[in-house]
Amino acid sequence: MKNKLIAFSQRLINWIKKNKIKSAIAFLLLLIYYFSLSRTLFQEPYSTVIESKEGELLGAKIAGDGQWRFPAQDSVPDKFKKCIVYFEDEYFYKHPGFNPVAMVNAIRQNRKAGKVVRGGSTLTQQVIRLSRKGKGRTYFEKIIELILATRLELGYSKNEILELYAAHAPFGGNVVGLEMAAWRYFGVQSNQLSWAESATLAVLPNAPSLIYPGKNQIRLLQKRNRLLLKLNHEGIIDKQTYELSIDEPLPQKPYNLPQIAPHLLERVAKNEEGTRVKTTLDFTLQNRVNQIAKYYYNQYRQNEVSNLAILVIDVQNRNVISYVGNAPTDGDHQKDVDIIDAPRSTGSILKPLLYAAMLDDGELLPNTLVADVPTQIAGYTPQNFNLTFDGAVPAHRALSRSLNIPAVLMLQDFGVNKFYEELQKFQLSDIDKSPDHYGLSLILGGAESNLWDLCRTYSNLSSTVNYFNKSHGKYRTKEFTELNYKNDFQPDFGSESEQKNILGAGSIWLTYNAMEEVNRPEGDEAWKFYDSSLKIAWKTGTSFGNRDAWAIGTNSRYVVGIWVGNATGEGRPTLTGVTSAAPILFDVFNLLPRQRWFGIPYEDLNEVEVCSQSGHLAKEGCPKIKQWVTKKGKTTTVCPYHKTVHLDQTGQFQVNSSCESVENIVTKNWFILPPVMAWYYKSKHIEYLPLPPFKEDCIGTQTVAMDFIYPKTNSKIYLTKDFNSEVQPVIFKIAYAQREKQLFWYVDHVYKGVTKVFHEKSIIMSAGFHYVTVVDESGNEISRKVEIVRE
Repeated sequence: MKNKLIAFSQRLINWIKKNKIKSAIAFLLLLIYYFSLSRTLFQEPYSTVIESKEGELLGAKIAGDGQWRFPAQDSVPDKFKKCIVYFEDEYFYKHPGFNPVAMVNAIRQNRKAGKVVRGGSTLTQQVIRLSRKGKGRTYFEKIIELILATRLELGYSKNEILELYAAHAPFGGNVVGLEMAAWRYFGVQSNQLSWAESATLAVLPNAPSLIYPGKNQIRLLQKRNRLLLKLNHEGIIDKQTYELSIDEPLPQKPYNLPQIAPHLLERVAKNEEGTRVKTTLDFTLQNRVNQIAKYYYNQYRQNEVSNLAILVIDVQNRNVISYVGNAPTDGDHQKDVDIIDAPRSTGSILKPLLYAAMLDDGELLPNTLVADVPTQIAGYTPQNFNLTFDGAVPAHRALSRSLNIPAVLMLQDFGVNKFYEELQKFQLSDIDKSPDHYGLSLILGGAESNLWDLCRTYSNLSSTVNYFNKSHGKYRTKEFTELNYKNDFQPDFGSESEQKNILGAGSIWLTYNAMEEVNRPEGDEAWKFYDSSLKIAWKTGTSFGNRDAWAIGTNSRYVVGIWVGNATGEGRPTLTGVTSAAPILFDVFNLLPRQRWFGIPYEDLNEVEVCSQSGHLAKEGCPKIKQWVTKKGKTTTVCPYHKTVHLDQTGQFQVNSSCESVENIVTKNWFILPPVMAWYYKSKHIEYLPLPPFKEDCIGTQTVAMDFIYPKTNSKIYLTKDFNSEVQPVIFKIAYAQREKQLFWYVDHVYKGVTKVFHEKSIIMSAGFHYVTVVDESGNEISRKVEIVRE
């Protein structure tokens, strides 16, 4: 055999040498033949198609030319394959691209009939004809099709040719391709078609006008049934299958395509138009979340709230498993806007990030008391949502209750610039202005962000804790990665490292513990007492003017993000994170499998003794409890609020050696807050005891003289007006011996400000009886009742 090949090769070389011109022409023809077929047969645009991770159709967007043309599938269903071959081209698997016998028979029959009654084209030729649409049906064109068909057979397998045909054959109207036809006429995927349905679609490309509902039904039925009979005779289907198939009805009213994730579809179309994307969405979960979105939309629209968004993330791989970009509203209420990407005012949703950053930096402990008092900073006056003050509140409670004033004071201590840089590490893309632009309002909704970025942030934080515990104290270099909606994407989390990414696992875990204490929505107030209660770390947010309601929650496996509001930015008085977004959050979490709480990251925590009253590191004399803190938490300040005082035997008076014998003096550590904090704190904590006064005969410790200069006891003050008829403030005056000390002013238990050196205070008053109270830095106070009369 080898010798024969060598001999043939030698003869061929000799022939080429003797016939150079003929050889050149033959080579040129071969070259033309080889390049005659375009690398891309079909240039038409395709529909954008998205599927769930299970392969279920979630939605599709029509192609740019107005045709419903799905991208080619990797395989053609076996039923349709057999139907189309037996109907169009029985010798498909045997011929080289054309069938000369069929062509001759077709020419004879057409000449005899005087018109075209039969075609002789193979499926391969039909693929070429479809790719050369618009070309005339001439004999010359037939010759070109024949040549290209043989070239197609050389470059493609039979199955690939069938795939091209199935993807580009016309099926009536603007329906192109088997996959779209299966959905349009039968409402199922092509691999779910029955024999009768497959046969119906197999005969359609031959005469696509037959499909129009109510027309040509008899002709279409006859063609389908003849094909089914042929399949029965050829042994492809048995007699029972044949008899059942011919009883199946023909398609009538066209089916609408599923639109289960329309906003994700638009997102995919924007980035990858004309492709088929198998997403990470869970088909069942997406449908159930859609039902929740519809239910709450119908509830909220009665209060003129028209939009909402829901995003669910699998923490393990950052996969998006449910994506609801907007409520099922209408065009007048921006139904096509994808809220998940829209920048909206953050409200309080960034507070956990500040809390975690301060824990991580060793500037705070979970129980550290934070001031909650009337505050004015450079003209900025934050207010708590309920317009009340606690005086002082543990930091974790300030977070769980979402108190605004403690958050602002914490941000002031941490630094706006520093926190801004922290947020940039999380890649919150909409926080793109300078720190000075936001100022302290950054923590109360002065900045904007979007649901995608925020859910990504919490997913990465949750995964940090999970991996740290799993790896016994290690991090991953690329833990903070992007969310993903493509099913075939494998995230790269980098390599193991001793170094944290942004926040340590300990600070994240402590933050989540604080967030887990957040008050639940109405109807679930007793959640703490249920053994099976849903344990998640979550935070709500409400923007200024009640324009945006947020809720974001996480457990060790999932993150759920909710936004509710109006896409137009119109606020509604009843719209808040707790009342509007949180109920949706818990309903979605109830759809998800229950998860264990985050494991304790012991390697990133220290157990220390803290003062049970102040939350600071305990010093000698403080009542102590043990608590987990971050590694840097050991460097925070010791308790500044416990002071040593000397009392008499009764404990009712402070004393010193000038008024009490040393052996009778009782030494005690006393919890003392600064005056303004103490003023509000004692109203919430009946156990808080002010310092006892000194005995009158103690030398050098007499109570500092402090009295009202104006007004006098039981005074009646008449309000005056200026030349513009505006009511003028009342000016109160205090005589105080220690001019360098500060005095704190209150009207009816409401803080009005502070004075120093010159103790005069202008206060706008309303008509009626009021109590004016002044407190010095040592906690001494005086009060006066006045009557304000309007002239």
